[in-house]
Amino acid sequence: MTTSHLSPDALNGFRGRRPTWSPAPSGDGSEQCTVEVPLDYARPDGPRISLALTRIRAKDPARRRGILLALNGGPGGYFGLGRGFPAVLARTRLPEAYDLIGFDPRGTGASTPLTSEITPPKAPFDSRLPDADFSLLAEDARIREEGNQRLGGEARRHHNTPNIARDMDVIRQVLGEDKLTFVGYTYGTYLGAVYGALFPERLDRCVLDSCVHPDWSWREQFMAQGRANRANVDAWAAWVADRDGEFRLGGTREAVLAAVEEAARNTVERAGTQLRTLFDGAMGSRSANRARWAELGHLVRELRTGDAAVAGRWLSDERVWPPAETEGTTRCGVLDAVTLEKDWPTDLEVYYEDMRRFRENHPYGYGMLRAAPWVGAFRAFTPPQPPVRPTGEGLSPGLVVHADGDPTDHYEGGAAMAERLGYRLITVADSGQHEIYGLGGNPAVDALVDAYLVDGVVPEDTVCASTVLRPDVPSDGTPRATGRV
Repeated sequence: MTTSHLSPDALNGFRGRRPTWSPAPSGDGSEQCTVEVPLDYARPDGPRISLALTRIRAKDPARRRGILLALNGGPGGYFGLGRGFPAVLARTRLPEAYDLIGFDPRGTGASTPLTSEITPPKAPFDSRLPDADFSLLAEDARIREEGNQRLGGEARRHHNTPNIARDMDVIRQVLGEDKLTFVGYTYGTYLGAVYGALFPERLDRCVLDSCVHPDWSWREQFMAQGRANRANVDAWAAWVADRDGEFRLGGTREAVLAAVEEAARNTVERAGTQLRTLFDGAMGSRSANRARWAELGHLVRELRTGDAAVAGRWLSDERVWPPAETEGTTRCGVLDAVTLEKDWPTDLEVYYEDMRRFRENHPYGYGMLRAAPWVGAFRAFTPPQPPVRPTGEGLSPGLVVHADGDPTDHYEGGAAMAERLGYRLITVADSGQHEIYGLGGNPAVDALVDAYLVDGVVPEDTVCASTVLRPDVPSDGTPRATGRV
């Protein structure tokens, strides 16, 4: 179903309403409003929900090209900037040509919420969970899905990517625009591709940064994070091996990786599985961040030989996965709903086999937990339609931006999205950054994207250098050099 399949007048009650803007309390010059959309586009006369929008107007009306929407976070836009995006993108050249529009996707932020129960987990926080506890993770997922359904009910099945794309098109229409320009990051890249498949004639210029793979299920997307983290750890280990005089972890990549595993074992013996789990997380996040490679080398050495309490302070800022949601009684349920728009295995042994494999080969960056059972194994609703397959049919030229070591969205996804849509690919080399244009401090990328969005200059496929450099630690037997080594 697309909105074009509805009767001509079906959405007139939404399209014809011009929003009333008022100053936003943020003090950044933005305005705010709300827009109504159908909960279910197959029943436009049914229940309605509201979307919260912000706007920063184009600086020069004479050069104004139209509106630009942006989205990150998710899946579903959860954890994203939402209405805060205009203030962020206002630092680029975009206000020269566009009204910048931010929005909280359905169910999130100040839009009509989709809530779920908070269900404290039974499974221990362990990145290398033993087989005997696998069933606890499955039970956590089952209880979580039951809590989702109790509060979210029928509304959950209508919180999906095609409907968020349709919401974007209603936003376009109520703002009186023939087309929209879109900048999407991470989940927003999939949303932009789906919007282009549903409304190719309405999508003007488009930039997709840190891409979801156009064909992967959400489970495949999550598991690819484990593979990406392992690739970053391997690259870090080779770099450390070339500097054994500094780090004393071994002179080959294999020796360094063995030292990492020794550090992991020592951490369990001295401080328990929780600190070892944070260490596994740090191996993923800090190997992605090239600037922290030396710090990570010293951390591994400390965990092999030093005081676990000291190492614990090194790890105190490490983020956990999945994110802890234990305060209060309710939470946002959009992530859980949107990830169920695609099918998940219902046979728990499929998950358990992958968990064993990831525990052995991809423990870093919480790789095993990314292969664990998710609420999709117990999905309580039937999606209203099959997933929309992104295509390049009818699209104007666009850009994909992706770092080759992105730990969250595997580079393979960016290359596949560019090929699928016929977009040009900007690769950031030797980089573990995630979300780059306007957010990652890379002037070369920003200049290429600005020139495309503002001036219409479509670059060739391009490789840009990372601005997050490896530490200036000379390899063994070489003099100290400046810059990248």
